[in-house]
Amino acid sequence: MSAAEASDGPYAPPREVAGLEGCRWYHTMDVPGHGTVEGEWDLRGRVDQYLGGVPLAGKRVLEIGTASGFLCFEMERRGAEVVAFDLSADHPLDIVPFAGDDQTGFRREMSELVGGLNDAWWLCHRAFDSSARVVYGNAANVPAEIGPVDVCTFGSVLLHVQDPFAVMASALRLTRETAVVTEFLGPRMRPTPRLVRDRNPFLMIQALARLGVQSSVFLPDPRAMQPKTGWWLMTPALVRRFLGTLGFEATTTTRHTHLYGGVPHKLFTVVARRTRGSVV
Repeated sequence: MSAAEASDGPYAPPREVAGLEGCRWYHTMDVPGHGTVEGEWDLRGRVDQYLGGVPLAGKRVLEIGTASGFLCFEMERRGAEVVAFDLSADHPLDIVPFAGDDQTGFRREMSELVGGLNDAWWLCHRAFDSSARVVYGNAANVPAEIGPVDVCTFGSVLLHVQDPFAVMASALRLTRETAVVTEFLGPRMRPTPRLVRDRNPFLMIQALARLGVQSSVFLPDPRAMQPKTGWWLMTPALVRRFLGTLGFEATTTTRHTHLYGGVPHKLFTVVARRTRGSVV
């Protein structure tokens, strides 16, 4: 694919990144020519669990939140044509606007982090000899110029955005067949008096998920002014309700565990098939 072809429409022009310096890694990856790079999440060997076992061969996939590209290139390896979507260093994250918090330095730090993730994606794009394309922007405004896709994936993205329903609606208006939503429930926890007293958000969402309640937990703690880029924990039932509203009513839900920072964390994946409505 030529640079001119790749820069058509909403797609970012190719970028050459030769070395690891300056790259940031969201996932641990085995990168040809560079060895193993360490990231926060290690999904190696469990990708199909994370993606709900959806067949991808011959499918056009829109991946919301590609980060350093681990799932993008894994889906491509499974036969998908992937359009990756993410922020660039020029697009601000949804940072929680804590009152009294001077966020100037943090915004600069986040811009550098996102730029490093972008660089890692392009380094891997070359290392894996990938044909994937990438679009940069705000996920609440996915450009219609991408065109119809068969599958859309959201890999632990919705907890990081202020309006998760708007993000889902924007991407799924282009999706003909299947939505795959994977979200985070936190580390394995047992209720203790202190955790109950402090209303630990992970303990709360895990209990609500077990009860099958349509609910979410608002993560920002005004006393600690943390987390700055984490907004919501959601139950599978709430995600299914969102999806049904958008025309994806036939759902299956699976639960699985993956390593984050070397520690097992609980996640769930909702796979939803379109049953009504059509793409733009």
